[in-house]
Amino acid sequence: VSTQSTGLLNRYLFPPTLTSSYINVHPFLERLIMAVGKNKRKPKKGAKKKIVDPFSRKEWYDVRAPSLFKNSYVGKTFVNQTAGKVLASDSLKGRVFKVSLADLNKDEDRSYRIIKLIAEDIQGSQVLTNFHGMTFTTDKVKSLVRKWQSLIEGVVEVKTNDGYVVRLFCIGFTKKRVNHKKSNCYAQTAQIKQIRKKMVDIMTREAVTSDLKNLFQKFISESIAKQIETECQGIYPLQNVYIRKCKVLKKPKFDAYKLSEMHSELAAKEDTGVPVTPAPAVVDE
Repeated sequence: VSTQSTGLLNRYLFPPTLTSSYINVHPFLERLIMAVGKNKRKPKKGAKKKIVDPFSRKEWYDVRAPSLFKNSYVGKTFVNQTAGKVLASDSLKGRVFKVSLADLNKDEDRSYRIIKLIAEDIQGSQVLTNFHGMTFTTDKVKSLVRKWQSLIEGVVEVKTNDGYVVRLFCIGFTKKRVNHKKSNCYAQTAQIKQIRKKMVDIMTREAVTSDLKNLFQKFISESIAKQIETECQGIYPLQNVYIRKCKVLKKPKFDAYKLSEMHSELAAKEDTGVPVTPAPAVVDE
């Protein structure tokens, strides 16, 4: 409000005498006068909100891995209960779980390999997952890198025969030949290029002819890495060859039947035991 307007306001609010000019107020000043005295409500001090335990409205679900592994039970996860149009199942879909292969296959020697599983479907209180990726732990990769040897890496993007586009990362190291006298075992640039090309060719060949489940089975059994190590012996001997990482870049349209089939094989694999044959009766002579 300008100085002139303030002066007019004071003149009409505090007139020396009540005149007709005070009664017939200018419309602009009338709006200012009406604004005086508003917003008198103040928040009450000390008002406390009711504390509600956030876990009281959570639901717990069991996370199941594909039947490829010995132990299909991954663990439990929670989510907010269904409220209105927000469904609990929609909040669960898309969650990614990182699980050590040592827990899935009950093999402590493979604890360096981390399997990523993504929630794709909810059946009752169970979350059915699918493969989402694979990686190595940082300490494992760092333990492989040493002096006096060449590190060779190969990267390729391929499409599996069931429609998944994956990016594979291979790593390998040179080793000394028999009767090698030098302290190092560095490969020449031309040899490194040949080994990298061989890595890419083998990874492409193995991935194109497999679906996603079989591809992860090959990662776990190290069959692709052993094949690369064998075929590269003629170029330069290799050691510690691994498929160290796999990223799922694109997925086909969701197929509930295929996912349930991947998990239903677990029931057929369950060990129900062997029927016990009765012992033959002993006859005393």
